[in-house]
Amino acid sequence: MKTTLIFFIIEVLGTLAFAISGIRLSARKHFDWFGAYTIGVITAIGGGTIRDLLLGAPVFWMLSWMYLAVTGLAFAIVLSLKKVLTSNSKWLYSFDAIGLALFVITGVEKSLMYGFPMWVAIVMGMITGSFGGVLRDVLINEEPLFFRTDIYATACIAGGFAYWIVLLLGGSTILCQALCAGVILFLRWGTLRYGWHLPLMNEPDS
Repeated sequence: MKTTLIFFIIEVLGTLAFAISGIRLSARKHFDWFGAYTIGVITAIGGGTIRDLLLGAPVFWMLSWMYLAVTGLAFAIVLSLKKVLTSNSKWLYSFDAIGLALFVITGVEKSLMYGFPMWVAIVMGMITGSFGGVLRDVLINEEPLFFRTDIYATACIAGGFAYWIVLLLGGSTILCQALCAGVILFLRWGTLRYGWHLPLMNEPDS
């Protein structure tokens, strides 16, 4: 019961963070209210929807109205704090990083819950965390963070491996979650602060 409650809280917080990132970016693009809310919903549920379809699980947001309501709350927050949230791009990256960390955890844990091996859980964590942002960026005509040179999807995978290591060492679920989120947030912070990135695929010299 306690584990289920923690999973629920993480999913709600992840939904809120990702919805804020989507709505906030829509505000900067001057979308109308409906368009901004729609982008917020897609950002919040996109990755989890793909995950559930691949796992053969009931699509999570179709089981409760709560996720649409949380996106509504995110919309109200952005509307109330529009000047603050749209004045600096660090807010987008902050909420995106938080949503990323939380949704990777839900992706990993739901995959394990359905009996899949850990390597599948890590891939599902990456999909859950990053694909909502991919859909958001594509729909608003931005280059997806997923495909940029900075560390994004790789941070999801690193967080998944951190979860796995703690699990193998006999650590608690809370510790697994904390280290997974910590690794993702640290890598995203380093990427944004110091420009960390993977080696680029350069064309061979002619």
